[in-house]
Amino acid sequence: MFDRIAPRYDRMNRLLSMGLDQRWRRRALAAIGLGPGDRLLDLACGTGDLAELAAARGATVWAVDFAGEMLRGGRRRGIDAHWVQGDAERLPFPDGAADCLSCGFALRNFASLPAVLAEMARVLAPGGRLALIEVDRPRHTALRVAHGLYFDGIVPRVGALFSDRDAYRYLPESTAYLPEARELRALIEDAGFDAVRKDALLFGAAQLLTARRRGSPPQVRPDTGGR
Repeated sequence: MFDRIAPRYDRMNRLLSMGLDQRWRRRALAAIGLGPGDRLLDLACGTGDLAELAAARGATVWAVDFAGEMLRGGRRRGIDAHWVQGDAERLPFPDGAADCLSCGFALRNFASLPAVLAEMARVLAPGGRLALIEVDRPRHTALRVAHGLYFDGIVPRVGALFSDRDAYRYLPESTAYLPEARELRALIEDAGFDAVRKDALLFGAAQLLTARRRGSPPQVRPDTGGR
């Protein structure tokens, strides 16, 4: 499915979010303090929106996705990243390979969320920072109704018109696979993270989750001149 929608993926993201998706990605990278010298693993990278913004901040980026067409789309954009096709439950990286890990709008697509969160923790160094962006449902009744009319009604129709009917019908349906907030927080903590925080985006239509890999970052030993 994701291979099929890859050619129009970027355009549809901008259209359906009214351009807010890029603002949310920038906010996610700022929230984890991504900067020059950081090693970022962007999981379920799609065609590289987060990877591009991370590279612009001076990070070294590994962009990972299961869908080969998404990766080919990212390469065509000329983004400064290492493109890797891989399974989120079996990432081809050693323990502690990354300082930061980002994942945009993909949690509901993983077959086993606990297994993926455990892999995220494994490849992050102690003290490493995690940023997850995902869709959500507003709590306020009026906002929830308005959001439902758009997300459940308009989005599939627009997707069918400009891209792929089945894929954009799946998009609102896939929220059923997301745990509720308390359970999701517990899953992240159980995987090896602390300092878990949730920020609502667009009145609760989306969410930003940040966390820190438990354990202290390695200390740099002073230069003793070989003594």
